[in-house]
Amino acid sequence: MNQLQDATALSHRPDATRAVHSRRSALYVPANNHRAMQKAATLACDAIILDLEDAIGPDDKPSARMAIKDWFGAGRPPHMACIIRVNALSSPWGMDDLVMAADCAPDAILLPKIETPSHIRAAQKALDDLNTAAHTRLWAMIETPRGLVNCQQIADTGMETDGRLDCLIVGTNDLAKETGVDLAEGRHLITSWLMQIILSARAAGLDVLDGVYNNFRDLDGYRSECEIGRSMGFDGKTLIHPSQIDTANAAFGATVEALAEATAIVAAFALPQNSGKGVIQMDGKMVERLHLEQAEKLLAKSKDRYGL
Repeated sequence: MNQLQDATALSHRPDATRAVHSRRSALYVPANNHRAMQKAATLACDAIILDLEDAIGPDDKPSARMAIKDWFGAGRPPHMACIIRVNALSSPWGMDDLVMAADCAPDAILLPKIETPSHIRAAQKALDDLNTAAHTRLWAMIETPRGLVNCQQIADTGMETDGRLDCLIVGTNDLAKETGVDLAEGRHLITSWLMQIILSARAAGLDVLDGVYNNFRDLDGYRSECEIGRSMGFDGKTLIHPSQIDTANAAFGATVEALAEATAIVAAFALPQNSGKGVIQMDGKMVERLHLEQAEKLLAKSKDRYGL
């Protein structure tokens, strides 16, 4: 695709035109664990990911698929996003998973091991053919070397007309396995890869969630990884255990002070004397409209989560 074609194919979709959601914590829940699925509806995470892929053995996939359908049929919890992770469409189970997921109309369908834009477009076409609800978005796992290399092209599908891609998730365990990188001493060896995924997401106006922390009993190590992830620019973290929720919510959430500052910035730009100004002064500091955009996004995320 040349530059002219590329410009034509992509719609200009800045952050201001996208729905803003709080995605501090996204908990994986195996779809064959009925007790965990029932408990998940009572938790304080921003999203649950009902998993049909890694957590489910081949023989259990059909029954797990039906368990998700029953769970949605009983009435999904209104206070969190509900995501279904399907198997790859190229697998023996992927298309059956997608048909079931489309019928449930979740907030998003998480596609594993995405390596090229064609993977996203194939899923989108299938969902369109199934007359899937427009609110059902796509999330994509970046967890292979090829997916990492093609990450920007994958992310850009979210900017295409009627594109459903809304969020990227880093699959750190699979990335380490596929590349042979040793993560025993932390993630410093893959920091550049993580930043590449974050940059790709931001360039396309997408959210991006950090990978899981495997040792849920190592509270100090987990807290540190959350804080570093927040500093890197991740919107939130994927989790493997309910005990990790509060730490992720604290690390990726807004402080009272940050919310107060954001409220003050929005109020200041709303004053008649500041109408049309690109820069204003507040408490001895110069505040630009880019800070206004950041403040509005922060408040929107807080409203999504807390109903403020």
